[in-house]
Amino acid sequence: MQILSLGGKTLRFMSLRKVAMGFSTLLILASFASIFIKGLNFGLDFTGGTAVEVGFSQPADLKKVRTALAENGFADASVQLFGSSQEILVRLAPRGSEVKAEVIGNQVITALKQADDSVVMRRIEFVGPSVGEDLKEQGGLAMLTALICILIYVAFRFEWRFAVGAVGALLHDVIITVGLFSVLGLEFDLTILAAILAVIGYSLNDTIVVSDRIRENFRKVRIDDTIEIIDMSLTQTLNRTLVTSITTILVLIALFVWGGQTIHGFATALLFGVFIGTYSSVYVASSVAISMGVSKEDLIPEVVEKEGADLDALP
Repeated sequence: MQILSLGGKTLRFMSLRKVAMGFSTLLILASFASIFIKGLNFGLDFTGGTAVEVGFSQPADLKKVRTALAENGFADASVQLFGSSQEILVRLAPRGSEVKAEVIGNQVITALKQADDSVVMRRIEFVGPSVGEDLKEQGGLAMLTALICILIYVAFRFEWRFAVGAVGALLHDVIITVGLFSVLGLEFDLTILAAILAVIGYSLNDTIVVSDRIRENFRKVRIDDTIEIIDMSLTQTLNRTLVTSITTILVLIALFVWGGQTIHGFATALLFGVFIGTYSSVYVASSVAISMGVSKEDLIPEVVEKEGADLDALP
Protein backbone atom coordinates (compact mmCIF):
# COMPACT_ATOMS: atom_id res chain seq x y z
CA MET A 1 0.00 0.00 0.00
CA GLN A 2 1.45 3.33 -1.04
CA ILE A 3 0.45 6.32 1.02
CA LEU A 4 0.65 9.95 0.04
CA SER A 5 1.53 12.97 2.13
CA LEU A 6 0.32 16.46 1.36
CA GLY A 7 3.39 17.05 -0.79
CA GLY A 8 3.42 13.74 -2.68
CA LYS A 9 4.89 10.34 -1.91
CA THR A 10 5.70 9.58 1.70
CA LEU A 11 9.23 8.40 2.41
CA ARG A 12 9.45 5.13 4.31
CA PHE A 13 11.73 6.29 7.13
CA MET A 14 10.53 3.76 9.65
CA SER A 15 11.24 0.82 7.35
CA LEU A 16 14.89 1.38 8.29
CA ARG A 17 14.29 1.93 11.99
CA LYS A 18 15.77 -1.43 13.03
CA VAL A 19 18.91 -0.78 10.99
CA ALA A 20 19.13 2.75 12.41
CA MET A 21 18.67 1.54 15.99
CA GLY A 22 21.35 -1.11 15.48
CA PHE A 23 23.72 1.52 14.08
CA SER A 24 22.99 3.86 16.99
CA THR A 25 23.55 1.06 19.50
CA LEU A 26 26.96 0.31 17.98
CA LEU A 27 27.92 4.01 18.15
CA ILE A 28 26.81 4.27 21.78
CA LEU A 29 28.70 1.11 22.79
CA ALA A 30 31.82 2.34 20.99
CA SER A 31 31.51 5.71 22.72
CA PHE A 32 31.16 4.12 26.17
CA ALA A 33 34.11 1.82 25.47
CA SER A 34 36.32 4.74 24.47
CA ILE A 35 35.21 6.88 27.43
CA PHE A 36 35.88 4.12 30.00
CA ILE A 37 39.11 2.82 28.41
CA LYS A 38 40.69 5.92 26.94
CA GLY A 39 38.89 8.59 28.95
CA LEU A 40 38.48 12.25 28.07
CA ASN A 41 41.24 14.76 27.49
CA PHE A 42 39.95 17.26 30.06
CA GLY A 43 41.15 20.82 29.68
CA LEU A 44 42.44 23.03 32.44
CA ASP A 45 38.87 24.18 33.14
CA PHE A 46 38.26 20.76 34.72
CA THR A 47 41.67 19.46 35.78
CA GLY A 48 43.23 22.67 37.04
CA GLY A 49 46.79 23.75 36.31
CA THR A 50 48.64 26.37 34.29
CA ALA A 51 48.50 27.04 30.55
CA VAL A 52 51.29 29.09 28.98
CA GLU A 53 50.97 30.22 25.37
CA VAL A 54 54.25 31.26 23.74
CA GLY A 55 55.29 32.40 20.29
CA PHE A 56 58.41 31.92 18.18
CA SER A 57 59.83 33.89 15.26
CA GLN A 58 60.05 30.68 13.22
CA PRO A 59 58.26 27.31 13.23
CA ALA A 60 58.71 25.69 16.63
CA ASP A 61 60.55 22.39 17.02
CA LEU A 62 58.30 20.50 19.45
CA LYS A 63 60.97 17.89 20.15
CA LYS A 64 63.47 20.53 21.28
CA VAL A 65 60.75 22.29 23.28
CA ARG A 66 59.86 19.11 25.18
CA THR A 67 63.53 18.33 25.80
CA ALA A 68 64.20 21.83 27.15
CA LEU A 69 61.18 21.66 29.46
CA ALA A 70 62.12 18.18 30.74
CA GLU A 71 65.66 19.34 31.56
CA ASN A 72 64.23 22.17 33.66
CA GLY A 73 61.80 20.16 35.76
CA PHE A 74 58.75 20.19 33.49
CA ALA A 75 58.84 16.61 32.25
CA ASP A 76 55.06 16.28 32.71
CA ALA A 77 54.31 19.27 30.46
CA SER A 78 51.88 18.80 27.59
CA VAL A 79 53.08 20.63 24.47
CA GLN A 80 51.05 21.23 21.33
CA LEU A 81 50.84 23.64 18.43
CA PHE A 82 48.28 26.37 18.97
CA GLY A 83 46.89 28.13 15.91
CA SER A 84 50.07 28.08 13.81
CA SER A 85 53.47 26.40 13.64
CA GLN A 86 55.01 29.43 15.39
CA GLU A 87 52.82 29.28 18.48
CA ILE A 88 52.62 26.52 21.08
CA LEU A 89 50.57 25.87 24.18
CA VAL A 90 52.28 24.41 27.25
CA ARG A 91 49.94 22.81 29.80
CA LEU A 92 51.22 22.04 33.30
CA ALA A 93 49.65 20.22 36.22
CA PRO A 94 49.12 22.21 39.46
CA ARG A 95 52.36 22.78 41.38
CA GLY A 96 50.93 23.90 44.70
CA SER A 97 48.84 26.88 45.64
CA GLU A 98 51.91 28.80 46.77
CA VAL A 99 53.40 28.83 43.28
CA LYS A 100 51.95 31.69 41.25
CA ALA A 101 51.13 31.35 37.57
CA GLU A 102 53.47 34.23 36.70
CA VAL A 103 56.37 32.43 38.36
CA ILE A 104 55.66 29.24 36.45
CA GLY A 105 55.33 31.23 33.22
CA ASN A 106 58.72 32.86 33.73
CA GLN A 107 60.28 29.48 34.46
CA VAL A 108 58.78 28.07 31.27
CA ILE A 109 60.08 31.01 29.22
CA THR A 110 63.55 30.60 30.73
CA ALA A 111 63.52 26.91 29.86
CA LEU A 112 62.31 27.51 26.31
CA LYS A 113 64.99 30.10 25.61
CA GLN A 114 67.40 27.17 25.60
CA ALA A 115 65.59 25.89 22.51
CA ASP A 116 65.02 29.30 20.84
CA ASP A 117 66.00 32.78 22.00
CA SER A 118 63.11 34.36 20.08
CA VAL A 119 60.44 32.88 22.36
CA VAL A 120 57.84 35.40 23.60
CA MET A 121 55.10 34.84 26.17
CA ARG A 122 51.56 35.41 24.83
CA ARG A 123 49.38 34.65 27.85
CA ILE A 124 49.17 32.68 31.12
CA GLU A 125 46.07 31.05 32.60
CA PHE A 126 45.70 29.27 35.93
CA VAL A 127 42.82 27.18 37.29
CA GLY A 128 42.92 25.60 40.75
CA PRO A 129 42.19 21.85 40.99
CA SER A 130 39.25 22.34 43.38
CA VAL A 131 37.72 24.86 40.98
CA GLY A 132 38.14 22.37 38.14
CA GLU A 133 36.35 19.62 40.09
CA ASP A 134 33.51 21.99 40.97
CA LEU A 135 33.13 22.98 37.33
CA LYS A 136 33.05 19.33 36.26
CA GLU A 137 30.35 18.53 38.84
CA GLN A 138 28.27 21.60 38.05
CA GLY A 139 28.52 20.94 34.31
CA GLY A 140 27.22 17.39 34.76
CA LEU A 141 24.37 18.62 36.97
CA ALA A 142 23.45 21.28 34.41
CA MET A 143 23.18 18.65 31.69
CA LEU A 144 21.17 16.28 33.91
CA THR A 145 18.80 19.08 34.96
CA ALA A 146 18.22 20.06 31.34
CA LEU A 147 17.31 16.48 30.40
CA ILE A 148 14.91 16.09 33.35
CA CYS A 149 13.16 19.38 32.53
CA ILE A 150 12.83 18.31 28.89
CA LEU A 151 11.34 14.97 29.96
CA ILE A 152 8.71 16.72 32.10
CA TYR A 153 7.89 19.32 29.42
CA VAL A 154 7.43 16.83 26.56
CA ALA A 155 5.40 14.48 28.79
CA PHE A 156 2.92 17.29 29.54
CA ARG A 157 3.03 18.80 26.05
CA PHE A 158 2.57 15.58 24.09
CA GLU A 159 2.58 12.09 25.61
CA TRP A 160 4.95 10.28 27.97
CA ARG A 161 6.12 7.86 25.27
CA PHE A 162 7.23 10.78 23.14
CA ALA A 163 8.93 12.26 26.19
CA VAL A 164 10.96 9.09 26.68
CA GLY A 165 11.79 9.07 22.97
CA ALA A 166 12.88 12.73 23.04
CA VAL A 167 15.13 12.26 26.07
CA GLY A 168 16.47 9.02 24.59
CA ALA A 169 17.40 10.91 21.41
CA LEU A 170 19.12 13.65 23.43
CA LEU A 171 21.10 11.13 25.49
CA HIS A 172 22.02 9.44 22.22
CA ASP A 173 23.39 12.74 20.85
CA VAL A 174 25.31 13.61 24.03
CA ILE A 175 26.92 10.18 24.45
CA ILE A 176 28.05 9.93 20.83
CA THR A 177 29.37 13.52 20.74
CA VAL A 178 31.35 12.99 23.95
CA GLY A 179 32.54 9.66 22.53
CA LEU A 180 33.87 11.45 19.45
CA PHE A 181 36.03 13.70 21.65
CA SER A 182 37.28 10.64 23.52
CA VAL A 183 38.15 8.72 20.35
CA LEU A 184 39.94 11.67 18.73
CA GLY A 185 41.59 12.79 21.97
CA LEU A 186 40.33 16.36 21.55
CA GLU A 187 40.46 18.66 24.55
CA PHE A 188 37.21 18.73 26.53
CA ASP A 189 36.68 22.03 28.37
CA LEU A 190 33.85 24.38 29.30
CA THR A 191 33.38 25.59 25.71
CA ILE A 192 32.77 21.99 24.62
CA LEU A 193 30.27 21.52 27.44
CA ALA A 194 28.48 24.66 26.26
CA ALA A 195 28.44 23.27 22.72
CA ILE A 196 26.88 20.00 23.94
CA LEU A 197 24.15 21.93 25.76
CA ALA A 198 23.54 23.83 22.51
CA VAL A 199 23.30 20.49 20.66
CA ILE A 200 20.65 19.38 23.18
CA GLY A 201 18.61 22.48 22.43
CA TYR A 202 19.00 22.08 18.67
CA SER A 203 18.07 18.40 18.67
CA LEU A 204 15.10 19.03 20.99
CA ASN A 205 13.76 21.71 18.65
CA ASP A 206 13.77 19.25 15.75
CA THR A 207 12.17 16.54 17.86
CA ILE A 208 9.38 18.85 19.07
CA VAL A 209 8.54 19.89 15.51
CA VAL A 210 8.30 16.26 14.40
CA SER A 211 6.26 15.24 17.47
CA ASP A 212 3.84 18.10 16.95
CA ARG A 213 3.24 17.05 13.34
CA ILE A 214 2.79 13.40 14.38
CA ARG A 215 0.16 14.41 16.94
CA GLU A 216 -1.62 16.59 14.39
CA ASN A 217 -1.72 13.78 11.83
CA PHE A 218 -2.90 11.27 14.41
CA ARG A 219 -5.93 13.49 14.96
CA LYS A 220 -6.62 14.48 11.36
CA VAL A 221 -5.64 11.56 9.12
CA ARG A 222 -7.98 8.57 8.93
CA ILE A 223 -5.23 5.95 9.03
CA ASP A 224 -4.86 3.54 11.92
CA ASP A 225 -1.30 2.44 11.11
CA THR A 226 1.06 4.26 13.50
CA ILE A 227 4.13 3.71 11.31
CA GLU A 228 2.41 5.15 8.24
CA ILE A 229 1.37 8.27 10.13
CA ILE A 230 4.90 8.77 11.51
CA ASP A 231 6.39 8.31 8.03
CA MET A 232 3.93 10.88 6.69
CA SER A 233 4.82 13.34 9.46
CA LEU A 234 8.57 12.94 8.95
CA THR A 235 8.16 13.51 5.21
CA GLN A 236 6.11 16.65 5.75
CA THR A 237 8.74 18.12 8.09
CA LEU A 238 11.71 16.99 5.99
CA ASN A 239 12.09 20.26 4.06
CA ARG A 240 12.11 22.28 7.26
CA THR A 241 14.61 19.90 8.87
CA LEU A 242 17.00 19.98 5.90
CA VAL A 243 16.87 23.77 5.46
CA THR A 244 17.53 24.35 9.17
CA SER A 245 20.36 21.82 9.30
CA ILE A 246 22.10 22.99 6.12
CA THR A 247 22.05 26.68 7.03
CA THR A 248 23.38 25.85 10.52
CA ILE A 249 26.10 23.61 9.09
CA LEU A 250 27.26 26.33 6.67
CA VAL A 251 27.77 28.75 9.57
CA LEU A 252 29.60 26.10 11.62
CA ILE A 253 31.89 25.21 8.71
CA ALA A 254 32.89 28.87 8.49
CA LEU A 255 33.63 28.91 12.24
CA PHE A 256 35.54 25.62 11.98
CA VAL A 257 37.74 26.79 9.08
CA TRP A 258 38.27 30.47 9.88
CA GLY A 259 37.30 30.78 13.55
CA GLY A 260 40.77 30.08 14.91
CA GLN A 261 42.07 27.59 17.44
CA THR A 262 40.17 29.12 20.35
CA ILE A 263 36.75 28.02 19.09
CA HIS A 264 37.89 25.07 16.99
CA GLY A 265 36.68 22.51 19.53
CA PHE A 266 33.40 24.38 20.02
CA ALA A 267 32.73 24.37 16.27
CA THR A 268 33.71 20.68 16.03
CA ALA A 269 31.24 19.68 18.74
CA LEU A 270 28.40 21.70 17.22
CA LEU A 271 29.12 20.57 13.66
CA PHE A 272 29.05 16.90 14.62
CA GLY A 273 26.12 17.51 16.98
CA VAL A 274 23.97 19.00 14.23
CA PHE A 275 24.52 15.91 12.06
CA ILE A 276 23.78 13.45 14.83
CA GLY A 277 20.91 15.57 16.19
CA THR A 278 19.18 15.68 12.80
CA TYR A 279 19.56 11.92 12.47
CA SER A 280 18.23 11.24 15.98
CA SER A 281 15.19 13.51 15.56
CA VAL A 282 14.18 11.47 12.50
CA TYR A 283 14.98 7.94 13.64
CA VAL A 284 15.73 7.64 17.36
CA ALA A 285 12.89 9.59 18.99
CA SER A 286 10.17 8.13 16.75
CA SER A 287 11.59 4.60 16.89
CA VAL A 288 11.63 4.65 20.70
CA ALA A 289 8.00 5.84 20.77
CA ILE A 290 6.98 3.05 18.37
CA SER A 291 8.83 0.40 20.39
CA MET A 292 6.94 1.57 23.51
CA GLY A 293 3.61 1.07 21.77
CA VAL A 294 2.42 4.60 21.03
CA SER A 295 -0.84 4.56 19.10
CA LYS A 296 -3.42 6.89 17.62
CA GLU A 297 -5.66 6.55 20.68
CA ASP A 298 -2.88 7.93 22.94
CA LEU A 299 -2.90 11.32 21.23
CA ILE A 300 -6.60 11.76 20.47
CA PRO A 301 -8.34 13.78 23.21
CA GLU A 302 -11.06 11.90 25.02
CA VAL A 303 -14.63 13.05 24.48
CA VAL A 304 -16.20 13.88 27.82
CA GLU A 305 -19.86 12.98 27.90
CA LYS A 306 -22.09 15.45 29.67
CA GLU A 307 -23.97 13.97 32.56
CA GLY A 308 -27.56 13.23 31.65
CA ALA A 309 -27.09 13.55 27.89
CA ASP A 310 -28.95 11.01 25.77
CA LEU A 311 -26.46 10.13 23.04
CA ASP A 312 -28.95 7.82 21.31
CA ALA A 313 -31.29 10.75 20.77
CA LEU A 314 -28.63 12.68 18.81
CA PRO A 315 -29.25 12.80 15.01
